[in-house]
Amino acid sequence: MSYERLEQCPICGKEDFKNFIVVTDNAVSKESFVIVECENCTFKFTNPRPDSAGIGKYYESEEYISHSNTKSGIINRAYHVVRSITTKQKVELINRYSPGKGNILDYGCGTGVFLSACKNDGWEIRGVEPNAKAREIASKETSEIIASEISEIEGEKFDVITLWHVLEHIHTLNETMAELISLLQEDGTLIIAVPNADSHDAQQYKENWAAYDVPRHLYHFTQPTMKRLLKKHKMKLEEVLPMKFDAYYVSMLSEKHKEGKTKMINSVVNGYKSNSYAEKNGNDYSSLIFVAKRK
Repeated sequence: MSYERLEQCPICGKEDFKNFIVVTDNAVSKESFVIVECENCTFKFTNPRPDSAGIGKYYESEEYISHSNTKSGIINRAYHVVRSITTKQKVELINRYSPGKGNILDYGCGTGVFLSACKNDGWEIRGVEPNAKAREIASKETSEIIASEISEIEGEKFDVITLWHVLEHIHTLNETMAELISLLQEDGTLIIAVPNADSHDAQQYKENWAAYDVPRHLYHFTQPTMKRLLKKHKMKLEEVLPMKFDAYYVSMLSEKHKEGKTKMINSVVNGYKSNSYAEKNGNDYSSLIFVAKRK
């Protein structure tokens, strides 16, 4: 296995980090990984990490639902129920920012459920998905050719580009951000959803917080660090929106990591507490959607 160590913070470029927390990969390998925090801008990232050639083995699990669509187990069945609701909400969001519809690129489209909903709503769709298994499912789901990388999409500009829980997985963070922004129409909208490491459930579960999801999650964003990243790429933040269901889903997984089994009552109580805390304390929900446009 080949690992790489970042010597500079991906957001501010400084070289001073401190160890923040050690987290076990409960989903696949049972290996432990260090998350560091930049002492200048507070950005948190997994360091060292598997390189882009070696990361694939950490996705090789039927439990990795965004690649397999599995309905095995109570957590994954709950995920499917909630996904039907959140997919509708996502389509409503893009229609609010682009009411005339148009064309949309979903980067890291997984098995294509969101893209399929967009197509049914009248959007012209394009998808990029690096994982071959998920890409095959997405192609069948959407009846469209799904690209394996951005370079396969040439000469197109998009009204909306979305990354739903994808940015935290991308090795080439700044290069990919720049490339995606270059594909936006001048008045286009960039929508990025990521877990929030400042959330109440993150503070409660600590090293057992499932949304750290090392080493698949290379970066661990907060509102301040995402705002810094968008500013670095000359994007203006329009609004920050909650993904309230994520607090319950992440709590279910975190309980399993912590206790060795799913504790539904604890999960529901802690998910509710996390959302209640966020409502009263600066919008720090378990996951957040950042909507941005060019400056």
